Amino acid sequence: MLLKDISFIIPVFNRPDEINELLKSFSELEGDKDFEILIVEDGSNQRCEYIIENFSNLNITYFFKKNSGPGDSRNFGMNVAKGKYFIILDSDIILPQDYNKILMKNLNQNFSDCFGGVDDSHHSFNYFQKAVSHSMTSFITTGHIRGGNKSKDFQPRSFNMGISKEGFLRSKGFGKIHPGEDPDLSIRLKKLGFSIKLYSDLKVFHKRRISVLSFFNQVCKFGIARSILNNRYPETKKIVYWFPLFFSSVFLLSIFLFLFNISNLILIIYLIYFSLILIQSSFKNNLLVGLLSIMTTLIQFVGYGYGFFKSFILINIFPNKKIESIFPKMFFNQK
Repeated sequence: MLLKDISFIIPVFNRPDEINELLKSFSELEGDKDFEILIVEDGSNQRCEYIIENFSNLNITYFFKKNSGPGDSRNFGMNVAKGKYFIILDSDIILPQDYNKILMKNLNQNFSDCFGGVDDSHHSFNYFQKAVSHSMTSFITTGHIRGGNKSKDFQPRSFNMGISKEGFLRSKGFGKIHPGEDPDLSIRLKKLGFSIKLYSDLKVFHKRRISVLSFFNQVCKFGIARSILNNRYPETKKIVYWFPLFFSSVFLLSIFLFLFNISNLILIIYLIYFSLILIQSSFKNNLLVGLLSIMTTLIQFVGYGYGFFKSFILINIFPNKKIESIFPKMFFNQK
């Protein structure tokens, strides 16, 4: 496979500054730039078309369409792309200079119809962004489920994901659910017999422009989406998806036991765990990021656990009701 066979698909919604940073990283990639970039503006009020004019050295095609969500915008891009293999990126991504070199090495030596890469924080990110990145990618917080798990059930995420043209055509691409459209697609691809792999050396810097509240809401939606997918695909159910709820519940119990002088053993175990997060994140970043990483890890577990449990309960209380009507904000209406 050659670099000219690659089409990068990037949906964007009101993020011109992010597109500017992403395209700047594209222009700084090592080697040839014989690839296609498709920017799909998803009904934005703050359009990024003027940004693209500053990158005449790149082969960029710009589209503007009615808002229908990131999944449908990616499908739109893949339908009009000229390449044989599609790379899906989020707009809040910065590419390392060797991205294409590592990408082509993997595709030519370890081809997969669908792959997922990993994400990390960039030195330019603020402290909170670095803490969120640590919580979402560290082995001791997520077990590398998002960015390092080599298990056979690995499910790529659309911030750094690839899919062959054949895989897209047969699967019909991303569905209406959001978030959760990326694991939904990978599950369907696996059921169709396509290969799915982790490219653990293919890294992007994921900026995640979020606040404490928006991060909680985001991971809460992740939990809701996972319960919906478990209902849709029962064979994907795993006990591990209950862990954030278990972690959060036992943590609250440990505080209760401590306050009422019943026992402090469980709380001590949690303090040891939080200390490990502090040490690991501080060693990689700095002490303040380490402290923030404790907070973001708690937000991640509590938010995901709450969303997962809420979704599980509502789906089972109303078994005959369409999930789209129970969680209307989790689905886009696509044409």
